[in-house]
Amino acid sequence: MKFNLLPEKRLSRQVIKIAAPAIAGLSSQMVVSVVDTAMVGRLQNADVALAAMGLGLLATWAIVSVFSSLATGTHVLVARRHGEGDKPGAGNVLKNSLFICGLLGLIVGTLGYFFSFEIIDIFSSDRNVSTAGSDYMMYRFIGLPFFLVSVSYRGFFYGIGRTNIFLISAIIMNVLNIFLNYCLIFGNFGFPRMELGGAGLASTIGIVASAFFFLFVTFVRNYRIPYRYYKELSVSGDVIRSIFKISLPVSFQNVFILGGFLVFLAINGIVGVVEQAASQVVITALFISFMPLFGFGIAAQTLIGHHMGNKKMFLAQIYGYETAKLGTIFTIIVGIVFIVFPQYVLLIITTNETVLDLAIPLLRIAGAAQIFYGVGIILANALQAAGAVVFVMISDILTHWIIFLPCAYLFAVTLDMGSKGAWLALPVYIIMYSGIMLLKFRSGGWKKLKV
Repeated sequence: MKFNLLPEKRLSRQVIKIAAPAIAGLSSQMVVSVVDTAMVGRLQNADVALAAMGLGLLATWAIVSVFSSLATGTHVLVARRHGEGDKPGAGNVLKNSLFICGLLGLIVGTLGYFFSFEIIDIFSSDRNVSTAGSDYMMYRFIGLPFFLVSVSYRGFFYGIGRTNIFLISAIIMNVLNIFLNYCLIFGNFGFPRMELGGAGLASTIGIVASAFFFLFVTFVRNYRIPYRYYKELSVSGDVIRSIFKISLPVSFQNVFILGGFLVFLAINGIVGVVEQAASQVVITALFISFMPLFGFGIAAQTLIGHHMGNKKMFLAQIYGYETAKLGTIFTIIVGIVFIVFPQYVLLIITTNETVLDLAIPLLRIAGAAQIFYGVGIILANALQAAGAVVFVMISDILTHWIIFLPCAYLFAVTLDMGSKGAWLALPVYIIMYSGIMLLKFRSGGWKKLKV
C-alpha cells in the first residue's frame, strides 16, 4: 500500500465529520476537568486538595472504566451492524447494553459509595488527602448508574455515526457541572460550601441531566422506528456475550492503565505532597491533547466498523491511517504550546507558585512525549474496532507496567531525580506503545477478525 504522510482532503472530510462533534464533546469534558482543578486549586490548603482530587478522580475512573468500556463493545457492534445494513440488529445491541449497564451501575455505585475512603486510602500516604478525596468519590459514585446508562446510549450514537448527539449531551452536562461547581465548591448563590465534595456532587448532577437527554432523543421517531430498540423489552444472551467479549479486554486495559497512573501519582507522593499536586496539575493539562485524540479514535472505530461491515477492508485500513495522520497533526500543535508556553497553560489550572514552579518542567517533558501518542491511541481504537481487543490490552498493560512504572520509580526514587525523573519515563512508554500499534495495524492481520 502506498502511504502518503499528508492528509487527503476527501478522506479527511469524512473523518472530521464524525470526529469533530466527538472531539468537541470530549474537549468540553476536558474543560470541566480543568475548571474543577482550577477551582479546587484556589481553596485553602490547595496542595492537599489538589492531591486529594487527583487521587479521587483517578481512583473513581479506575473503577468506572471497568464498566464504561461497555461503550466500546456497544460502539463496535453497532457500527458493524449498521455497516451491514441491519438497523434492528444495531437497536438490539443498544437494548441489551442498557440492561447490563443499568444493573452494573446500581451494584457498583452502591458499593463505591460506602467504601470510598477505603479505596482512596490505599493510594494515599497522607490522612488528610484520603479524607478529602473520599468526599469527592462518594458523590461521584451516586451518579454511576446514570453514567453507565449514558455509556450505552453514547456507544449506540457513535456506532451509527451521530456523534453530534453526544456533543449536545456533553454541553448540557458540562455547562451544568461548571455552574454547580461554582455554587457548591465555594458556597455561592445560597448553596452550602462543600469544597471538594461539592465538585463531586456537581459532576453527578450533570451526569443525571445527560442521561435524561439521551433518553429523550431515543424517542425521536427517526431513531425509534428504524432501530426498534424499545419494540420488545427482552434481552439476548448472545448479544450480551458479544458486548462483553469486546468490552472485557478494554475494561482490564483501562483498569491497569488508570491504576498505573494512580501508582505513578503515588511514586510522586513518595517524593512529596507538593510534587504529587504538581503531577496532578500536569495530568489535567494533558487532557488538552488526550481527550481530542479519543475523539479521533471514535471516528476511526466508526468508519472502520462501517467499512468492515460492508466488506471494504482496503478502505477500512485507509481510514485508520488517515485518522492517525490528523491526530498527529493535532498533537504536534499542542506539544509545541506545552513546550514553549507551559506557564500560561498551567496558570489556567492553579495559581499556587510552589506547585507551578515544579509543574513547568514536567509539562515540557509531557508535551514532547505526547506528540507520538496520536498514532498509538488512534490505531489502538482502530484495532479494537476490528476485534483485536486482546492484543491492544496486552500491549498497553505490558508497556505501562513493565516499562513506564519501573522506569518512573527508578528515575524518581532510586536515582533520586525527583518528580522530573518520574516524568522522563513517559516518553519511553509512549514511543514504545505507539510503535507496537503501528506495526500491528500495518500487518493487516486484523482484517480477518470477526465480532
